[in-house]
Amino acid sequence: MKIIAEIGVNHNSSIKIAKKLILECSKTGIDFVKFQMFDSSETVTNWSKKADYQSKNLGDNISQQKMLKKYQLNFKNLKTLRDYSKKKNINFLVSVFDIKSFKKFLKLNLKILKIPSGEIINYPLLKMISKHNLTVILSTGMASENEIRNAVKILTSGKIKKNKITILHCNTDYPTRFNEVNLRYIERLKKKFNTTTGYSDHTKGILVPLVCASREVDFLEKHITLNNKLEGPDHKASLEIKNITSMMRKIRDIKSILGLREKIINRSEINNAKYVRKSLIAKKNIKKGEKFSIDNIGLKRPGYGISGKYYFKILKKISKYNFKKDELIKI
Repeated sequence: MKIIAEIGVNHNSSIKIAKKLILECSKTGIDFVKFQMFDSSETVTNWSKKADYQSKNLGDNISQQKMLKKYQLNFKNLKTLRDYSKKKNINFLVSVFDIKSFKKFLKLNLKILKIPSGEIINYPLLKMISKHNLTVILSTGMASENEIRNAVKILTSGKIKKNKITILHCNTDYPTRFNEVNLRYIERLKKKFNTTTGYSDHTKGILVPLVCASREVDFLEKHITLNNKLEGPDHKASLEIKNITSMMRKIRDIKSILGLREKIINRSEINNAKYVRKSLIAKKNIKKGEKFSIDNIGLKRPGYGISGKYYFKILKKISKYNFKKDELIKI
């Protein structure tokens, strides 16, 4: 499972905070750090209200456009963060919200693009993206199955191949209640669209990411923050960076527990077999020339003699040796 740490706007317009989050993620084994590329004047009208969770976290004193402008990163900032991520050996990913930002995205020379849930019906943007040979991660919060199908159809109408698309199941409520996660839908997504799939998580804590790991989800996106108490629209529904290490360790443990789709006899088991499996033994004294029978041979530990699986093959054979009771049989 590939892990995307969604920094989003939790940098609070501070490159220092953004770098701190990148640095901490790079220590944990997370695969991607993700930021957002948007132009607030292109993304939202100057009179649009904020979403309920945004108003709850920030109040209603400013419009959504003014809020977004506060958290907007310019191209120079994003280029700096891209280069810093490369230096720290962690993949850099962005989501784009408008055509103007997508044109700037192309100048970052990135091969993977994230399309956020809100843009799944932004057909002009999807059409422009389709003209470029990119790997796309498509988030599907609020979208019907038909809307997902239409988005995939547009994206694959140009240079993007279907095997280059990952579809993320998502609920866009911040935070998402457990009874609204509906993780089993990922199985239908995979079957219906025949793509890699994943989950973009907005629940609190790490329980849902751990369930994702146990269900062999391809991608997991999780919002992260330095501190849940920081001012901003997404901090309260994000996972504090101090808890990322614990999450990643438990995910690795789950992956180790799941193992492979084949039977493996481990070295420790091979060693144990010597002592807990059973070998053929003499149930009583046996003389040379005597016939082996159910009366004179049986099975007892240890297991480094003739394996008990040969019991029926040895019955009625003639003993070549004298054996004392409990002695290992040899032929």
